[in-house]
Amino acid sequence: MSAVRLLTLLLGLLLGWVVSRWLPVASSPGAQLINILSLMLAGLLGAFLLASRVERRWAGTADRLGQWYAKVSPRTVTAATFGLVIALLVSVLLGNVLNGVPVYQWWWNLIITAVLAGFFITFAVRNADAFSGFGPAPRKKLGGKLLDSNVIIDGRIVELARAGFLDGELVVPSFVLRELQLLADHGDPQRRTRGKRGLNILEELRQVIPLRIEDWDTAELSTVDDKLVRLARESGAKLMTNDSNLSKIAKLHGLSVLSLNEAAVALRPQLQPGDVITVTITKGGQQAGQGVAYLEDGTMIVVEEGQKLRGKAARVVVVNNVQTNVGRMIFAKPDKGGELDAEAETA
Repeated sequence: MSAVRLLTLLLGLLLGWVVSRWLPVASSPGAQLINILSLMLAGLLGAFLLASRVERRWAGTADRLGQWYAKVSPRTVTAATFGLVIALLVSVLLGNVLNGVPVYQWWWNLIITAVLAGFFITFAVRNADAFSGFGPAPRKKLGGKLLDSNVIIDGRIVELARAGFLDGELVVPSFVLRELQLLADHGDPQRRTRGKRGLNILEELRQVIPLRIEDWDTAELSTVDDKLVRLARESGAKLMTNDSNLSKIAKLHGLSVLSLNEAAVALRPQLQPGDVITVTITKGGQQAGQGVAYLEDGTMIVVEEGQKLRGKAARVVVVNNVQTNVGRMIFAKPDKGGELDAEAETA
């Protein structure tokens, strides 16, 4: 039983007891006791019926409160605390001054304190920048680009760095490094190979571009993806990843995401109708007589009447270029001359 549900049941018992105190005293002690127990039982049963709804509402409120608290900066909390302290001090001084007034009542202090607290807290929060020297120091902005394990294991980042397309500092969080180490020591041969490849890529990348290990971690989050999003939010760094799901989550948080997969798709050569290219027909198509070939980037080319050229290099003319939800698809037909002769292949 959750604490919220238990508290609701206890409040129901208390409410039944309070109502029993308002009833007239019964003629006998036994009747009085029965009335008290009956009302307390009624309050308990009523609370039992409402407990699940109260628990759900409390869970929603607690979640919204947690989200709000996570967004509050330490500087704002410091400013609000300072404003409340000033309000309490001024309230005490005014209370002592007004204590000698004949019409003074004790509840005046409550009104004065509430008014002063509202004024000073609001004023301090609006000018929170003036409290930059108080409270915990803000985290230093890392900048640079955060690397996740997928983009490291992928390996293409090394060639991008050598070509000069990556500027600034690359940052590898310590928890990502530990993930690669665990993979390298894993019992599964495939995972062990991926982990060792990632460590080798980092060693090679370190020789090409500045690489820094950021010693940051938090016990509040259990998954590497959640930690990457938190670190990127706090440090202001860009997140470099090939994980499409992580990319979507990071963008929902307003982060800048660099995806090598998206960059590779954007840099694919755009073939136009009439272009002549040389491909190798690897298999038959879905329709009779069709052949299928692939470009180096994985783009599929459907060649009409290409079945007879299967397994051979052939010149084809692009007829149409179609973008589908799974990628680009090119339709072509054999060029005049069709199969390349041996001299053309040698050339």
